[in-house]
Amino acid sequence: MNTSKTAFIAIIGKANVGKSSILNRLLGQKIAIVSSKPQTTRTRIMGVLTTDDNVQLVFTDTPGYHRPRTKLGEKMVKAVSDSLDGVDACLLVVEPEGPIGEAELELIKKIKKGNHPAVLAINKIDTLRDKEKLMSRIAELSSLCDFKAVVPVSAQDGNGMDILLDELKALSFESEHFFPDDTLTDQPERVLAGEIIREKMLRLLDKEIPHGTAVSIEKMHERSDGIMDIEAIIYCEKDSHKGIIIGKKGAMLKRISTYARQDMEKFFGCHINLQCWVKVKEGWRNREGLIHNFGLD
Repeated sequence: MNTSKTAFIAIIGKANVGKSSILNRLLGQKIAIVSSKPQTTRTRIMGVLTTDDNVQLVFTDTPGYHRPRTKLGEKMVKAVSDSLDGVDACLLVVEPEGPIGEAELELIKKIKKGNHPAVLAINKIDTLRDKEKLMSRIAELSSLCDFKAVVPVSAQDGNGMDILLDELKALSFESEHFFPDDTLTDQPERVLAGEIIREKMLRLLDKEIPHGTAVSIEKMHERSDGIMDIEAIIYCEKDSHKGIIIGKKGAMLKRISTYARQDMEKFFGCHINLQCWVKVKEGWRNREGLIHNFGLD
């Protein structure tokens, strides 16, 4: 029997580089919400992968590192720094081209300060036309930090993900597993249900509106016949946003609810009766009490 090994790994990077997509690809199932809009992940979502060779990798998917403009933004940035406390290693995710920004430089500084072994994943290589740019990207970033490995990947099509997994497993050490081997995430079902609803809003609504929303799961109860009743309240910041979320004759809210229900049924493995309402809470992203009530601190 293989000796059991473990590593706690923080997935870090600036906004919209594909951290959640990489986590979902590694786990083989979606637990972190994915959107083309930046700042999708608000809290630290923990994913657990136990491999056939008895290695358990415990991932923390963090919000995109950015310059905060609201109290919620400040808490998101703090979540990144907090995630680096107590982990065994880091996975830094970057894009294959463009200038190395302040966010990457700050994160590399934090990796060095914490003396964390780190793997660099250069994501979205499927979007790169000039492959020579990849070599200069690798050289540029390798000069800034002594990465244990640099792996070009595409979370979109899976290219390079097996190699990345092997490099992350190499960071593990002999230890009993911290979670049962069939664990996928430490997040409560209510949090996951709320995140699924929020993802549908990110996909279906325009620009700023989804970032001014929060989802509160008010009821989650499984009937004796196996159907799960879920009641959710979507909070937004303005009456005009409420109208957009509900849509003409309730059409948009119905689309959000339908797509969310379909994903929930796949994830929870049962029939879902989902009811969603929309309420206005002005300026909630700058109100500590509401941020706490929505579980975002």
